[in-house]
Amino acid sequence: MTETLPSLLRHKLRLPSGSAHMAACSIAPRTVDVDEAIARMLDDLSRPGFWQACEQQVTEARILFARLIGADVEQIAVLPNASVAAHQAAGGCRWRRRSDILTSHAEFPGIAHTWLAQPGARVRWCGTHATVRTGDYLSHITPRTALVSVPAVTYRDSRRLDVARIADAAHAAGAAVFVDAYQAAGVMPLDVDALRCDYLVTGTGKYLLGLPGLAFLYVRNPGGPRPTLTGWLGRANPHAYQATVLDFPPHARRYETGTPAVAAVYAAVAGLSTVHDLDLRQVRRHTQRMVFGLATRLASQGEIVRLAADVDTQGPHLALVEPHAEAMAAWLGHRGVIAAPRCGVLRLATHAYTTTDDLDAVSEAVASYRCRSRTRPGAAR
Repeated sequence: MTETLPSLLRHKLRLPSGSAHMAACSIAPRTVDVDEAIARMLDDLSRPGFWQACEQQVTEARILFARLIGADVEQIAVLPNASVAAHQAAGGCRWRRRSDILTSHAEFPGIAHTWLAQPGARVRWCGTHATVRTGDYLSHITPRTALVSVPAVTYRDSRRLDVARIADAAHAAGAAVFVDAYQAAGVMPLDVDALRCDYLVTGTGKYLLGLPGLAFLYVRNPGGPRPTLTGWLGRANPHAYQATVLDFPPHARRYETGTPAVAAVYAAVAGLSTVHDLDLRQVRRHTQRMVFGLATRLASQGEIVRLAADVDTQGPHLALVEPHAEAMAAWLGHRGVIAAPRCGVLRLATHAYTTTDDLDAVSEAVASYRCRSRTRPGAAR
């Protein structure tokens, strides 16, 4: 396998020599570009016109994200996190004749909790706590379904779902579709027209190589119900500063609230610019090779891994079954392997910068952990 793709990005990482960052499903690695962006923010902070400079960065981030997913800039809202974005998508709905929100047990809790908090809505669950498949959604869509919430890639086990197929079934039943793309954006092509979704959310702190504290909400038709959560940036003209007027623009900025996390905005522009320079089809093929290569290494050592039945339905990270995943992650971290524990699995994320040396480092560290801790793969102590 050629290392051309990793070489395009590897030199940007701020990692100790010999370490392997396998946790982009949780937090992006530190990069030279983000360091430079934060330094630029601090320089701007010391000069007149800081807020104007910040607004320019927000505009640039909005443009870059719209380009990433094939959307128009007026369909993009900039928000603090995915939970707020989910609330903005559903907060103005009246759950009357159609009151069902269809989601799955694989939904990230921050999204699922937002659905559970909607007054008058009834959350319906599909799939199991072990897994969810495209067919699970298809069999649960009914005439009472108002919204179908589907992750592009599940956060725990990295299953890639057929969003477009689910969206077609949902629309045929008259339901809208909300997509959480947090575990997909930055490592695979995303096109909202191909996905046929009505809403899409992701944040900048993972595969988009930025910092936590910023999210984007795509809204196909932003002239819908008024959001119930708002702020000064959600006005037709925020700089009019009219405290007595509550107006809403016809574009997606109507869903915005208050001043965003400035450091995260600068970092988002840096990360999105880096991702923009990548061929995401090539990145997707690379991460598939890396995930299946790592799975082969770990399985040969007796480890239990959760792997999709075929390469197309596997996301960019691998879930290694480990009841004490937090302890394993801490042990590996002291030995230069940065991983992301979650709910009984150790998540090992790949990106454009992942190399075969990283895979070797992971498999060797896991083997050493088993030897030192005297634990069996997948077994509780």
